[in-house]
Amino acid sequence: MLIGYARVSTPEQALTMQADALHKAGCQRIFSDKASGAKANLGGLADALSHARAGDVIVVWKLDRLGRTMKGLVDLAAQLADRGIGFCSLTDGIDTAGTAGKLVFHIMAAMAEMERDLNRERTTAALDVARRQGRVGGRKTVMTPKKLEAARTLLASGVKRREVASMIGVSIPTIYRHFPAPMEDAINAEGK
Repeated sequence: MLIGYARVSTPEQALTMQADALHKAGCQRIFSDKASGAKANLGGLADALSHARAGDVIVVWKLDRLGRTMKGLVDLAAQLADRGIGFCSLTDGIDTAGTAGKLVFHIMAAMAEMERDLNRERTTAALDVARRQGRVGGRKTVMTPKKLEAARTLLASGVKRREVASMIGVSIPTIYRHFPAPMEDAINAEGK
């Protein structure tokens, strides 16, 4: 069975052109969405995917109607293949039921993987440069030098960590992270 899926980005746009092309291609059932492809929840697409069974083919007018990123398209095609469902894009000439269509999709999958690897390499290189320049990622510490000194003084005078945290305005785990409890404190706490 050929199952069509059509999508337009805004409610003002019409699905007519896509629906006509899908009917001409022989789709017995057509599902649709009027929403941006960036939305994670596309009800029409979810319905089309749940309706499809092994041996069926999901047909779209153009690849970008199905997903916004190459990775998303490749992942979806892999899910369909795992379920024994074919995929066809009318204007892009891709039909995974045929050998040439499978080849094109495998090439696209390799390109998507290469894109992920390049992103990872660029991110790692940028983080290395930032570290060499003295910048460290992550959230800034709430323990300023003044707070550290105040906590050190309070702890030395016998104030409990819980009270110190409250007094200087930080969480209890923050105090323990900067001033780990000596082993005898832990043993005394267990004995009480």
